[in-house]
Amino acid sequence: MLFVALVVFLPLVTAFNVAEHLANASPYHKAPAVPNLKDTLPADCQVQQVSVLHRHGSRFPTKAKLSTITNLVKKLASKVDVIKQAKLPAELAFLKDGYTSTLGTDDLTPPGRADMFEHGVSFRLKYPNLNADAILAGSEARIVESAGWFGQGYFGSDWATKSQLLRIVNESDRVTPSYISPINACPSWRNASLNGVNADRAWSNIYLPQVANRLNKLIPGLDLSTDEALGAINACAYDLAANRTSPWCGVFEQSEIEGFEYENDLYFDGAFGYGLPGNMPLTLGALYVDELVARLNDTSQNAHKMYLDFGHDTSITLALAGFGLAKDATDLTESTKEIKKDRRWRTSDQVPFAAQMVWEKFTCTSSFTGPQIRLILNESPFPLVTCANMNKEYGTCSLEDFVKANAGAAALKFGDSNWKSICGTPTSH
Repeated sequence: MLFVALVVFLPLVTAFNVAEHLANASPYHKAPAVPNLKDTLPADCQVQQVSVLHRHGSRFPTKAKLSTITNLVKKLASKVDVIKQAKLPAELAFLKDGYTSTLGTDDLTPPGRADMFEHGVSFRLKYPNLNADAILAGSEARIVESAGWFGQGYFGSDWATKSQLLRIVNESDRVTPSYISPINACPSWRNASLNGVNADRAWSNIYLPQVANRLNKLIPGLDLSTDEALGAINACAYDLAANRTSPWCGVFEQSEIEGFEYENDLYFDGAFGYGLPGNMPLTLGALYVDELVARLNDTSQNAHKMYLDFGHDTSITLALAGFGLAKDATDLTESTKEIKKDRRWRTSDQVPFAAQMVWEKFTCTSSFTGPQIRLILNESPFPLVTCANMNKEYGTCSLEDFVKANAGAAALKFGDSNWKSICGTPTSH
């Protein structure tokens, strides 16, 4: 009798990793691979130019985020007797010994320094034939420091002399535009960004009460508010940013972390992405589009082989909007009643701490004709879907097609009639 073995191939199911779903507060991690997209160029291809837009490394929370953690700590301290008497599940047992926080604000953390140093080393190894000699950073301390740690990893002991290559952009300058922080030269942005604030609040009012109610049932008498429940999730995120570990990260259910992730996706979309009104996302993102297109097209002796730019998560999200990438069919800010599971806009994968948007210009002897462009976002190729003739195997497109696809954005200039109609006139105050 002939027996035929039936082999069934099941998709690989990976465990949910909280650290990779903390939105823009996620520790650095490689972005998920795009299905059917090759991550290695053909052997006959060689990268000739690289432009990097790099977010700073892990940092301490902002004052607003820290206040939610501080409020949580105060509540726990006031409920010591309640916690001592409660029969806590294993994931909350650490509360018996108390929980305190020594987190600072805004500055780079030790893991943040390590990540930037390691990225510098990795870039030196990945592009050994290209030398970085054009380095720019925003003026905030954590960005300048991030550039420094990257530089030490990239140049080694030579950074002591090479650091003179670093040019710092004054981010508080509200008259001179910068693709590091274009919102500062756009007076109308502040009111426009309320789209993100309002979407954030609408969704928070749905998911956070559920988180608080569940925790309060586990610890009767604790009476956590929604703000304090958010503080507990923030404690998970920023303990990780500061110490690479947190007892809070094991407390939450997957759906609760996904709710937190979506809250931040909504905020970033509405304040620093496609949810901004009218032509504002394209207008603000166009500053980087224009810069990159000029670099890629520069065939003069002044062209650099590697450009290193250091900025914020918002530097990258606005750049994505300028290029028309990671765009959903309908804007996220219209979906505040439930999580849009199939969304393209995902801050956890696109702008974690130490995120890196890497643009490669490459040529090949036979696989492609003429200069080609590829985007690597957090170590994974990102398809250039706005190009008319994108190569579906690699997600790349020719330089000519790339320039055509972004001609509209590149044509927008700071201070032109479009800028004034969208942003108003920048002032020094």
